[in-house]
Amino acid sequence: MKTLARPFMVATLLGITTQPAVPADSAYRIAVVDPNRVVEQSPQYEAARDALQREIEERERDLREQQEQITALQRQLERDGPLMSESELQRLQNDIRSRTRKVKYARDEFQDDFALRQNELRTKLSRQVQEVVVELAKEQKIDLILSEGLVYANPRIDISDLVIERLKQEFNRNSGPRADASAPR
Repeated sequence: MKTLARPFMVATLLGITTQPAVPADSAYRIAVVDPNRVVEQSPQYEAARDALQREIEERERDLREQQEQITALQRQLERDGPLMSESELQRLQNDIRSRTRKVKYARDEFQDDFALRQNELRTKLSRQVQEVVVELAKEQKIDLILSEGLVYANPRIDISDLVIERLKQEFNRNSGPRADASAPR
């Protein structure tokens, strides 16, 4: 008995208690956000995805055209190779090799650029979502917002729809008349 009493006395003397720092009668406001749903349903994500798709299509078209040129040269080599002089044959083979290397390099560079661009867009959107979540938390006096790694959350504390709606408002506010003027006609 004496051994149990001693730690309690020491804790009391040091002022250490097991009571929470916030009074028990104060209510905490807790909310959850589904970051994947917020990102996928935001207009910013759709706009970024569409812009990235346009960039990809143009570069893929260029790479396809270059590959078609190489294929045409290879067909010419197969068809006319036996009739060509040694120097013409060597020149065509070197041209095919050189173009193949350039296409391979361009394809690798394209993949690297695509990954980099995707990360930039993801980071920018994550930052926007974070800002909106903090803004909503302050406005609605929410003490704690949880996101990833949840096993269960009651839908009544899920503010994902509020975040999505705020992102839509910001998107519409930022893409007003300027977006219409820059749209392709």
